Amino acid sequence: MKQYAVVAYDHTDEDALGRRLANREAHLEGVRRLAEQGRFLSGGAILGEDGRMIGSNAHFAFPDRQALDAWLETEPYMTGNVWEHVDIREVKLFEPNT
Repeated sequence: MKQYAVVAYDHTDEDALGRRLANREAHLEGVRRLAEQGRFLSGGAILGEDGRMIGSNAHFAFPDRQALDAWLETEPYMTGNVWEHVDIREVKLFEPNT
């Protein structure tokens, strides 16, 4: 499995937070499924200076970039027009027991 860092920033229009909240439960359910499969490694919301959610930062494990991209095509924050800019990088996360 390869590890990926996904940093995604939400749209900034006045309806952006509403779209995030409307898609949040579906997004979290998908993340829970990935966690059960060992594919979600860590992550959470990026907060703005006012404490509001403005994006996401997460680490995933997928066999390859194509598998990650296939998952992203179904991710509610992508299909729900929440994320505006998504940066994906392959990473090697620190593992304390190795």
